[in-house]
Amino acid sequence: MKEIREKLRIDKYLWSIRIFKTRAQASEACDKGRVKLNDTSIKASKNVTVGDVYDIKAEERKWVIQVAGLLDHRVQYSEAIKYYIDLTPQEEIDTSQIQPSSFHTGKRLSKIGRPTKKQRRDWEEMTDNG
Repeated sequence: MKEIREKLRIDKYLWSIRIFKTRAQASEACDKGRVKLNDTSIKASKNVTVGDVYDIKAEERKWVIQVAGLLDHRVQYSEAIKYYIDLTPQEEIDTSQIQPSSFHTGKRLSKIGRPTKKQRRDWEEMTDNG
């Protein structure tokens, strides 16, 4: 694990380890008091240090993480999990809406949703001749 610079904002860190989808969401969570260090709400500009333990309320679930390393850019999930230790209690994970290792990418699953052009033409042909 490559260590980076010593100063890193909490909003950038939470975005880079993929707790939040965008840095703006991470910053907003800090502003609304959803990110806490030692039961105290923190600002988005707070610097992260290795060993800090944060309580985070994201849309999907509640997280309790310990900083294992500093990461200032977004990387794939399999790499990002190396930079924090998930201390979230098991009962909290069980009550969450999604599993901790799965993320919604925003893409629609294939064959679900709007019909393709070919499917629409077939449907129109079937209903016009019927």
